[in-house]
Amino acid sequence: MSGLVTILRRDLALASRRGSEASLALMFFVLGTVLFPLGIGPDPNMLARAGAGLLWVMALLASLLSIEKLFQADWEDGSLDLLVLSGLPLAGIVLAKTAAHWLVTSLPMAVASPLLALLLNVDAKGVAALSLALLLGTPTLSLIGAVGAALTVGARRGGVLLTLLVLPLYIPVLIFGAGAAESAVAAQGARAHLLVLAAFLLAALPLCPWAAGAALRQSVE
Repeated sequence: MSGLVTILRRDLALASRRGSEASLALMFFVLGTVLFPLGIGPDPNMLARAGAGLLWVMALLASLLSIEKLFQADWEDGSLDLLVLSGLPLAGIVLAKTAAHWLVTSLPMAVASPLLALLLNVDAKGVAALSLALLLGTPTLSLIGAVGAALTVGARRGGVLLTLLVLPLYIPVLIFGAGAAESAVAAQGARAHLLVLAAFLLAALPLCPWAAGAALRQSVE
């Protein structure tokens, strides 16, 4: 466990040193959301209807934008070989690196989402549900993305292949994440959608690190 905590701390320290890379996903999330009203117009009703879905789409794309480099830097400098040979469980290594990725990229987006939701005129009833849905759903996006990143590490044009692999798997999370806010606004309750997101996360926690670990071992060998 101490080795996995060390990997988590290492990735967080590296992310803090690469400030521009760490903030890229958040900047993409914020700028994409802010520019959206300029494209469709400032109609408050239209923005309110599309706001929750827009924030989820931007969070999904921002996560996809940053997940490609989850293992790439370690593969390029040889650190990935050392991690695989360290004797630590590969699933644990993947989980630690994915947790660092989520803390650096997705957590700031979830924190910023209430302000952006209000900017898009999302009803106050849906803002809390939207934030909670992002907190539950974005770890699943990172875990699924980790599998794709492990499968494409070292591949030429891996970003395109990664997108084709994981984007279809992101769609259920997107549907229930956006649906949580919409149900809360419609006074139907977001509990069912949030429970489904929690179920996705509970399923992804054991399965995705194991699959990504197997893919990493295959890539190294």
